[in-house]
Amino acid sequence: MPHPIYPCLWYNTEAQQAAEFYCSVFNNTSILASNPMVTTFSLDGLKIMGLNGGPMYKTTQSVSLYVYAGNEAEVTRLYKLLSENGKVMMPLDAYTWSPKYAWVEDQFGNSWQLDVKDIEGAQKIVPCLLFANEKMGFVKKAIDHYTATFEDAKIHFEAPYPADQGLAEGTLLFAQYVLNGTIFQAMSSSLAHDFDFTPGNSFVIDCDTQDEIDHYWEKLGENGRYDRCGWLADEFGVSWQIVPTGLSKLIAEKGEAVINAFMKMQKFDIKTLEEA
Repeated sequence: MPHPIYPCLWYNTEAQQAAEFYCSVFNNTSILASNPMVTTFSLDGLKIMGLNGGPMYKTTQSVSLYVYAGNEAEVTRLYKLLSENGKVMMPLDAYTWSPKYAWVEDQFGNSWQLDVKDIEGAQKIVPCLLFANEKMGFVKKAIDHYTATFEDAKIHFEAPYPADQGLAEGTLLFAQYVLNGTIFQAMSSSLAHDFDFTPGNSFVIDCDTQDEIDHYWEKLGENGRYDRCGWLADEFGVSWQIVPTGLSKLIAEKGEAVINAFMKMQKFDIKTLEEA
């Protein structure tokens, strides 16, 4: 059974501080593991990695975490806590898609969409991709590509723009889909925005075998960009980390030899790591 995909949030040095803050804000939370570079934690059914990567990248509004709060008291509570010392893009109010909704950026620069509505299942927080500017018409192409790449995948629903918007027929405003058991959303905006996808937001795919690594590396990296240490950006600019599930164990067993080996790699090679 494939491992659930999970988002990675890039920080300068604040990963553990941010994780502790989020665990104080949300319900059903825990810190899963922490070291000077990486802190992993769970919030309401979603695993998240915080990465201390330095000042090179920052998270942007192109990837947000969409929270299905379930009731008015909870969405109001989350709005107050997450917007404190942050920024409000859309204030908590009634909108055409929700009787109570807000979009905020927290004190660490991460973007949250807060909805009073509930969602079935344990995962109450859903990664959401925003396709804007020249990419605003790519939602359908992107989710078709993703659901064809992952064996355990399905589209929950698609919501096209109304016909009176004058866009090409079938242009999607919003969609919800599942990859390896993790619920995702994608949305588009016809407004001009000063941000885009960057490695500041990425998604981690844990792979048990070399065949899995090879498959995702080839399919997601096609027409995109290959970086080092298992990172790539797909043709839409979305960043992915394709990582062996046994990497942490190998590092614990062999230390610097494994680290030195994978620092020279683009795509991870499990055999080379095991022989380091």
